Amino acid sequence: MKNFLIKFGFIVALLVLVRPVYGNVSLVVLGDSLSAGYGMSQQQSWVGVLQQRWQQTQPSIELINASISGDTTQGALNRLEGILKTHQPDAVLVELGGNDGLRGFTPTTIKANLRQIIERLQADDIKVAVSQIRIPPNYGQRYSQMFADIFPELTSATNTVLVPFFMEEIAMKPELMQNDGIHPNREAQDDIADIMEPHLLELLDQ
Repeated sequence: MKNFLIKFGFIVALLVLVRPVYGNVSLVVLGDSLSAGYGMSQQQSWVGVLQQRWQQTQPSIELINASISGDTTQGALNRLEGILKTHQPDAVLVELGGNDGLRGFTPTTIKANLRQIIERLQADDIKVAVSQIRIPPNYGQRYSQMFADIFPELTSATNTVLVPFFMEEIAMKPELMQNDGIHPNREAQDDIADIMEPHLLELLDQ
């Protein structure tokens, strides 16, 4: 009986000392319309889907959607301080650049804005992941390739995580796209959540 109590006490002590992998952390999604849920409520967006899912499966993670439809890298940079002050995140997914590219902003400008966002987050020891973004060849193949190259080059230079562009899987299925051919519809949001969930958990687990 004495040995049993000693072993039992030892197990209880271990359970108390071992922290959950994702205990008491917050993760901000800093994005544009692809994450804000264009054409639907934020609760219906893929981030909203994950928020509801994690309330059951990962209740210690606070997932915050700081995405705004139409936002650019400069716009996100301008509002970054307010986001950090309000939410004090442990990790941030940056899903930005698409609107810059569709407006023909120079790759140099886009890259510089994203670098400022990343370096500001890193200054607070915040974990950072950046989503690869691709755009249609509206401004020619050369521009589209220069734009796409921004993301692997930048994440390599800043030692941040590059996350594959979730729209590459979604855009191939017309039934998951809105009529504009750019934005995913409501039916796509669960699929995007499934695609993004392991990447976000891996970011938190770094």
